Amino acid sequence: MSNPSIDLNIEGNVAVLTMNNPPANTWTQDTLTALKDTVTELNANKNVYALVITGQGEKFFSAGADLNVFAGGDKGVAATMSKVFGDAFEALTNFRGVSIAAINGYAMGGGLEVALACDIRIAEEQAQMALPEAKVGLLPCAGGTQNLAWLVGEGWAKRMILCGERLKADKAREIGLVEEVVGAGESLAAAMKLANQVGEQSPVAVTACKELIQKGRTQPMAHALPLERELFVQLFDTKDQKEGVNAFLEKRKANWVNG
Repeated sequence: MSNPSIDLNIEGNVAVLTMNNPPANTWTQDTLTALKDTVTELNANKNVYALVITGQGEKFFSAGADLNVFAGGDKGVAATMSKVFGDAFEALTNFRGVSIAAINGYAMGGGLEVALACDIRIAEEQAQMALPEAKVGLLPCAGGTQNLAWLVGEGWAKRMILCGERLKADKAREIGLVEEVVGAGESLAAAMKLANQVGEQSPVAVTACKELIQKGRTQPMAHALPLERELFVQLFDTKDQKEGVNAFLEKRKANWVNG
């Protein structure tokens, strides 16, 4: 991936993606395409087990889209941008490993939607979150209406989207929008600590578990339970299954090969 507004650094088994588009780390068509391409590349890299996404600077995680793009009222532009937003964030949702958002400041609109597309969210105490699109005659088009309601329930989703309510980090944790709140400047370290824990799990088992958890959004339990048993048996075709069990029995650390 090559895009000056997105920095990618791989540390061990963790990919760190930093949104770097001052002053507010806004998304553009190019950076959204770069995000999708990056996730595709990381999915093919068997040495990467987790992904952390954060924002450059101390004030913004991301303010979402640059509204100048929509000022002309061009439906063609709207169609293009909504598609690239959706493609990028759905790719992030479907990342085979664990994705963690380190929310280091304001997460607004598409900036919150990218965090909602991650598996886990860690926010700094000064962070604020909102989906304020309706205030400018728009709506969250990159998963916001669906992912937010799934995480926090319909009532709070409606308060944030329909009433334009902005949440501080402590309230976001209270309602389940974020899983952890840390001090200012500490979100990346906290996210990296959690991401490194992923490396203790079998990456192929993590992928299967994530698939099953997310099936709960779209499938009834009666369909998911047989699939759970099926994927359990399929793990016995992998090297990691044998390695994991034998490493435990031999009281040593497992050497995962992600296959």
